[in-house]
Amino acid sequence: MKIALVHDMLTQFGGAEKVLKALADLYPQAPIFTLIYDKKKFGKIFPPDKITNSFLQNFPCAKTKFELYLPLMPLAIESFDLSGFDLVISSSSSFANGIITKPATKHICYCHTPTRYLWIDAKNYIDGLKYNKFIKAMLPPILSRLKTWDKSAADKTNNFIANSENVKKRIKKYYDRGSEVIYPPVETEKFFVSQSRDDYFLIGGRLVSYKKFDLAIKAFNRLKIPLKIFGAGPDSQKLKKMSDKNIQFLGFVSEREKAKLYSNARAFICPHEEDFGITVIEAMASGAPIIAYKKGGAVESISEGMSGEFFTEQNYEAIADKISNFNSNNYDPLKIKKLAEKFSANKFKKKIKEFIEKKY
Repeated sequence: MKIALVHDMLTQFGGAEKVLKALADLYPQAPIFTLIYDKKKFGKIFPPDKITNSFLQNFPCAKTKFELYLPLMPLAIESFDLSGFDLVISSSSSFANGIITKPATKHICYCHTPTRYLWIDAKNYIDGLKYNKFIKAMLPPILSRLKTWDKSAADKTNNFIANSENVKKRIKKYYDRGSEVIYPPVETEKFFVSQSRDDYFLIGGRLVSYKKFDLAIKAFNRLKIPLKIFGAGPDSQKLKKMSDKNIQFLGFVSEREKAKLYSNARAFICPHEEDFGITVIEAMASGAPIIAYKKGGAVESISEGMSGEFFTEQNYEAIADKISNFNSNNYDPLKIKKLAEKFSANKFKKKIKEFIEKKY
């Protein structure tokens, strides 16, 4: 069977890119098609000789301001010639699901979420963009047309795999399609449990508005206890300006540095509704308990009282109250790590292979 992989964009590394990496490891002969490819960031992970990018690749600022080209992205993703493949697996949270395949070619979409800024969070997405009012005023009708295109693309997909029960419900609601849940891969063996923990709490990932890092910062500004933040993103400067001296921004960290941060933290904070939440599983694989908003993927991955605890109101007061009453001594790091093992990369690969063998 000749297989191709399709991914939205390879411009920043996150959970979706870890899924693509696992798929590429599982099918090493499969080429990768993507709208935009940043060789500097991804050349060692996804070599250039495996990549086919779209005509958007050489447009000005395409790697950093892709939203300028939203109207062209359906055309760009549909321009890929996939006629020579028996099976195409798309890794999609926006446009990859929109590929065009021949009738004999099967298309499986591993869906991280139906596009957030089309179906779930359009207003916050537009408000968070750093453009003038004129450009922002043009976006609603563009997003409306993209919703129509996205629904049509979903109708053409043979099978959906959801990354969580949370996303499965969204696929049903917005696309009216069924799906099977296969949790994303976490390389749990790369994380370790420390003999002791430091006094800081930890949060990290892409610094974007929907992650609600600002709520955690407001809570720790009030509590005056150490918080470390890893990651980068468009909200970086805004978040730094609102932070007191007890909050430390670490920027991009290596996988080895991140594992150490998880392992030494008192707890990992998740203040937003995750589609699934790979950072939560990484922290658990390091034995760190989780303090999370009780909604979305966190409800599926965290066992309350065993690997973490929840707050139910999404505001900084609720976070501060939960942290001030938190006792890390109530948790066994080795038991937490064991709970993370069901999300291992090996289990992901096994279930993907079984899914494909069952369907085709």
